[in-house]
Amino acid sequence: MTTLRTAALSLIALAALSACHARRGEDNGGVPGDGDSSKPFSGIAPQDTLHFVGTEPFWGGSAHEGSLTYTTPAKPEGTKLAVSRFAGRNGLGLSGTLDGQAFDMTVTPGTCSDGMSDRRFPFSVTLRIASEVRQGCGWTDSKRFTQVKH
Repeated sequence: MTTLRTAALSLIALAALSACHARRGEDNGGVPGDGDSSKPFSGIAPQDTLHFVGTEPFWGGSAHEGSLTYTTPAKPEGTKLAVSRFAGRNGLGLSGTLDGQAFDMTVTPGTCSDGMSDRRFPFSVTLRIASEVRQGCGWTDSKRFTQVKH
């Protein structure tokens, strides 16, 4: 991965993470995460499988140990791609190439709803493919979604 691409992914992740904390009303001088900690995000371990889903358009998939499978209704079996992992101060970044286009995903902790199901997910997902940005939700095998009871 080029230095420029790494820097761009870091900026995307930083912007997403900063926005997440701004919504929570936390003030760390504009720096996401715990201002007293320099530890990278550990909420999703490298060996965990991350599952993700989004709507409009529908998309989803999973990522595990440097590999990610991206699915759509047009390609339900998915497209497999290699990804680089970056653990920031309050989230995770995954970066690769999908059909010749930049593929950058940020995952941050926080309750998320896909707007279609009665599920609440533990992670928010922002996906950028080339210049298109999509929003979704995520979970791992150890940090699962919950069903909302009516």
